[in-house]
Amino acid sequence: MRKLGISVYPEKSKYEDIIKYIDKAHSCGFSRIFTCLLSVSEDKEAIKSKLTSINEYAKSKGFFIIVDVSPRVFEALNISYKDLSFFKEIGADGLRLDQGFTGLEESMMTYNEFDLKIEINMSMDTNTIDTIMDYRPNKYNILGCHNFYPHDYSALQMDFFTRCTDRFTKYGIRVAAFVTTQNKDTFGPWPVTDGLPTLEIHRRLPLATQVKHLIALECIDDIIISNCYPSDEEMEIVSSMRLDMVTFDVILTDNLPDIEKKIILEERHFNRGDVNGYFIRSTQSRVKFKGNHFAIFNAVEDIKKGDILIDSSEYGHYAGELQIATKDMKNSGKTNVVGRIKEDEIFILDYIKPWQKFNFKIGA
Repeated sequence: MRKLGISVYPEKSKYEDIIKYIDKAHSCGFSRIFTCLLSVSEDKEAIKSKLTSINEYAKSKGFFIIVDVSPRVFEALNISYKDLSFFKEIGADGLRLDQGFTGLEESMMTYNEFDLKIEINMSMDTNTIDTIMDYRPNKYNILGCHNFYPHDYSALQMDFFTRCTDRFTKYGIRVAAFVTTQNKDTFGPWPVTDGLPTLEIHRRLPLATQVKHLIALECIDDIIISNCYPSDEEMEIVSSMRLDMVTFDVILTDNLPDIEKKIILEERHFNRGDVNGYFIRSTQSRVKFKGNHFAIFNAVEDIKKGDILIDSSEYGHYAGELQIATKDMKNSGKTNVVGRIKEDEIFILDYIKPWQKFNFKIGA
């Protein structure tokens, strides 16, 4: 199952605020925590004390906890890759290597006596994971996780993101990426606060839209909010979403007939396998509702990308078929525009693949 996660930064937050956040996340179905040691400057015992109390509470709520480190942090805290007891002592389930070793060390770490997970930085288009796999690691203890980027325009582009992700998923490794809250006055581990996404196109988008996009891509298992603190409204919207398919928020046409409304909101939809360049076709409704009369009531001349369409009975055996326009086009006069995808979600249509499932709900 896909998991949702949060990030906590004990060096920048009050203990009480973190506990409150963990409680809220737990109530919303979140189950992963990311925390970062890269920016921490306290001594080892102070870090251990602070993280242990937070992690113990989070573990009592069922959270899976990963701590972000690097070889520099290992050196600063006098930790050896051969002895990962520090991470067990603070209550972590694993550690993320923001920067790695040579491949052999990571491989050896996966056989640690505490069964800790070793999470590898995915946001580098290099052979790192291939080298690690060459050293025959315990593959069940390897995870992958992308970076986040606090500076405007510094996050990943889609083609690079896809290449980096493919390097991990070809081995069947569970992978994660970050999304960013749009709540004001948020923070991450670094001083810059221009949002904290993995993908640059997500930086200004609503949190729920970012999550939907990652779901549509079908290559990311776990989705983690990178900055603190999202609003309760954002958390609740995300918690109510289906995580196994994209749910598009839609605005329905006024005075929509009951049968068209039922087709949109209650039927199971998937993109037909023989795809075309103009619309996504969900064809099962024309089979299920064959024999019903579909009158023409909103056959507007100009169809826009993002419009939801249902063919009228004037289209013969296509009557009742649902489509989503993926390009602007002219209406034949036989197709009703029955609704429209929420504007900030329309770009997600470009990532819906043949046979991919999706559904709709009425947007706010």
